[in-house]
Amino acid sequence: QVQLVESGGGLVQAGGSLRLSCTASGRTFRNFAMGWFRQAPGKEREFVASISLSGLNTYYADSVKGRFAISRDNAKSTLYLQMNSLKPEDTAVYYCAADGTTWKAGRAGTDYDYWGQGTQVTVSS
Repeated sequence: QVQLVESGGGLVQAGGSLRLSCTASGRTFRNFAMGWFRQAPGKEREFVASISLSGLNTYYADSVKGRFAISRDNAKSTLYLQMNSLKPEDTAVYYCAADGTTWKAGRAGTDYDYWGQGTQVTVSS
């Protein structure tokens, strides 16, 4: 079992920045590929970014490429999402997820075994 706890969400004006964190406990963090997903009201959950076990490989949705950066600190068992140039359409609940089975750092939610409870990000125009 892995427990994931997100933090860092909040209300920000368009053009602003936020840094999300996801702290893992229970099993060895470095053995999991990690991802960030988000879900806006009335919409399907969507992929945001993912990162390989070592952190050397990162992947992004086209909608956030160039604005968001995913990173991890395996020594601290923590995943990050730096979000810059935020837009109102980035408003959503953001979830971190851990993949200890396929290790693909994939874009599909079904690749991930464990999920956090989510943190709300609201971007005002």
